[in-house]
Amino acid sequence: MEELEHTCPLPRTTLIEPAIFTPETSCECRAPHEKLTVEQARLGTPVDRPVRIYADGIFDLFHSGHARALMQAKNLFPNAYLIVGVCSDELTHKYKGFTVMTEDERYEALRHCRYVDEVLRDAPWTLTQEFLEKHKIDFVAHDDIPYSSAGSEDVYQHIKEAGMFVPTKRTEGISTSDLITRIVRDYDVYARRNLQRGYTAKELNVSYIKEKKYRLQNQVDRMKEKVRTVEEKSKHFVYRVEEKSHDLIQKWEEKSREFIGNFLELFGPDGTWKQMIQERSGRMIQALSPRCSPSSSPPRDFSPSRSPSPPSRWAMPRTSPPTSPKGASASISSMSEGDEDEK
Repeated sequence: MEELEHTCPLPRTTLIEPAIFTPETSCECRAPHEKLTVEQARLGTPVDRPVRIYADGIFDLFHSGHARALMQAKNLFPNAYLIVGVCSDELTHKYKGFTVMTEDERYEALRHCRYVDEVLRDAPWTLTQEFLEKHKIDFVAHDDIPYSSAGSEDVYQHIKEAGMFVPTKRTEGISTSDLITRIVRDYDVYARRNLQRGYTAKELNVSYIKEKKYRLQNQVDRMKEKVRTVEEKSKHFVYRVEEKSHDLIQKWEEKSREFIGNFLELFGPDGTWKQMIQERSGRMIQALSPRCSPSSSPPRDFSPSRSPSPPSRWAMPRTSPPTSPKGASASISSMSEGDEDEK
């Protein structure tokens, strides 16, 4: 049993190295190779070797649809060893058409797929019994759609009849033909793109006039991009200015309300300023008024009953104005006589 385990290739459990290439001679598996049914394989039998599954194709422009088909094939049975056959450029160009990738590029793409254990180069277009026995293949995995080619309505028909076919499902929306269609449809876009990246018109197989046209279009696109960038920056600047303006207006309104409130509190009808003026006026009136005098003087009484105050010593007697110079001199002489009598 130990000798069989060492001579039979096992499924890869690590992803440190790419998948191996199938030897040119025959399968290295020396374990007894009895025919299996799908039910037996799903139960994990036989225990002494993995179930060998073969999936073939062109795998041009290797994409997620290819990878998902191989993932399904790898996980059909608990212990599976996946061999992937890749057809050569000669067979593919003969039966299907020109490829974008060379056969070596397609081989390497398959070697680096995590679900692949072994890559068989220059795979046959149709599978013979001799080929299946040589590589000890238990089952062939492919989508269930009839594949008409090489004069046959379905190249997998004899495999289905032998009970060795296990179907996988196609991934909708992705295929090599779809990818090529996208490139052809947008050919001008990709030609301009590669010219911009340094490829020559000769490498792209475009004429001199088309090259100048593409370069002019690239310049126009760059100018448009600059204008668009300036517009975006301008919009961003305007947005920032509007945002700042909104903040400033809001702060101004808050400060205005605060200022008006403080002003009314100070100068309003019942404001602090009025109270201060009244207090200061009262203190000034008290300071200027005599201490013995009442706070308010009584009104003056001009009634005739009130006796006039006695005349002062030095009060001048009231005399009527002289009517003549002689009268004036007599008055003066009488005043002088009166002074002498007092002496």
